Amino acid sequence: MDLVIRDARVVDGSGAPSYRADVGVTDGRITEIRREGDGPRPTGARTLDADGLALSPGFTDMHAHSDLALLRDPDHSAKAAQGVTLEVLGQDGLSYAPADDRTLSEVRRAIAGWNGDGSGVDFDWRTVGGYLDRLDRNFGGQGIAVNAAYLVPQGTVRMLAVGWEDRPATESELVRMKDLVAQGMTEGAVGMSSGLTYTPGMYASGSELTELCRVVARYDGYYCPHHRSYGAGALAAYEEMVRLTRDAGCALHLAHATMNFGVNEGRAPDLLALLDDALAAGADISLDTYPYTPGCTTLVAMLPSWAGAGGPESVLTRLADETDAERIRHHLESVGSDGCHGVPIDWDTIEISGVGAPELAGYVGRTVAESARTRGEAPWVTARRLLTEDRLGTTILQHVGHEENVRRIMRHRVHTGGSDGILQGDKPHPRAYGTFPHYLGRYVRELGVLSLEECVAHLTSRPAARLRLPDRGLVREGHRADLVLFDPDTVAAGSTFDEPRTLPVGIPHVLIDGRFVIEDGRRTSVLAGRAVRGAGRPVRP
Repeated sequence: MDLVIRDARVVDGSGAPSYRADVGVTDGRITEIRREGDGPRPTGARTLDADGLALSPGFTDMHAHSDLALLRDPDHSAKAAQGVTLEVLGQDGLSYAPADDRTLSEVRRAIAGWNGDGSGVDFDWRTVGGYLDRLDRNFGGQGIAVNAAYLVPQGTVRMLAVGWEDRPATESELVRMKDLVAQGMTEGAVGMSSGLTYTPGMYASGSELTELCRVVARYDGYYCPHHRSYGAGALAAYEEMVRLTRDAGCALHLAHATMNFGVNEGRAPDLLALLDDALAAGADISLDTYPYTPGCTTLVAMLPSWAGAGGPESVLTRLADETDAERIRHHLESVGSDGCHGVPIDWDTIEISGVGAPELAGYVGRTVAESARTRGEAPWVTARRLLTEDRLGTTILQHVGHEENVRRIMRHRVHTGGSDGILQGDKPHPRAYGTFPHYLGRYVRELGVLSLEECVAHLTSRPAARLRLPDRGLVREGHRADLVLFDPDTVAAGSTFDEPRTLPVGIPHVLIDGRFVIEDGRRTSVLAGRAVRGAGRPVRP
């Protein structure tokens, strides 16, 4: 064998009790698992002593924003060092394929706060298949740091077919959107995402989304919505997603499934009861969360939907107009804009985490309210200045979550882990660098919210099942050797809100296809990641 990992505590991803074993790897696959005392021990060209370490399948980040980071950064330790061996990209309805020249320019502007403006990246693709091919041949054909799957972004699809107008799609536009989704699924996407508090995806009606989900269902994919509200209308928004996917016969995966803002404190049981009823009735549902209370997005995402009609330049034009700007302020502060989930904005909860313009760096790490008090002005004046001078590129942390809701949801039997990690900004959310060790360290070892075996199943086999990947997510003979070795007694997130880019501790080894991407706690030069494609063909009429 190429490698034998000796005396590991195998946490195999199934949720079953762990056991002690030697695990052999050959040609990127697990070829032998020999339990302690069960016959002769396997031998190999290399032996790794894993005594004291847990061996598990590689972790899957079900909600990642590394769409450009994987193309720019061969190291990508933000995820590799956590034990992440697969990321799901194309999230929240906005990404870079499918596109034409116009929409590519627009989407780069729209999500610069998530991924940067793309400078230094050669955007030599326009289709989903082209993007996936680019991942495979990146860095001179070596590939990428970790594996990646892709969701067709519904907002970008609408941008292509309809534009940025707040109106129903025409029949011909709906046909084109369905064709674009079908093409993306044929080319290897695993499903479709939406960002229903982001323009222009939020302009889609439920019936429009249902028609697109029917296309996804034909390819055995899943729908991954950032739904219409995580605040005042959260439960109704969840109900809409459950209903329309049931109507479409499509699997549903709820993105960063939280219940936020004061109106939802203690209401996680309401969400879980809704999901349990749907599951009992035969629905195919899963969800992901990150183990933190604050959220992270862009400042422009807080604005009401009407302010985003026409695209980024139209937003800036409205901000420059005193009448429009006052109307935006009124919706934000008094009405509760749909961009802020129907809740009047509390500027004390909006912390600036990153800016595109270097001269604005002094705002980073402070709330909008704090900066406004320092300047002796109203918070909206400060926010408006940031939006305008940063050309909509400002990222924020939004401190609106509830710890008890987070804990209740992560216990659910269809829960998986997703970082929602935005890697941009001077002070990004620590979830980008810490989600998976934070689950293992704080919520398993320190708090006992989940057992080790349960937690690993949430991070490995459940995502693999959702992604329809039969040879990943378990330590099984014949499965791919995407593996993590960690110390259950010390594993922890190094990242904090003050030092968000600190790498985790207690994860000495990470392998992808049997190759070490992390060895003895250090990133190697190995680029073993590749695009992980969906079925690519209809499985239903």
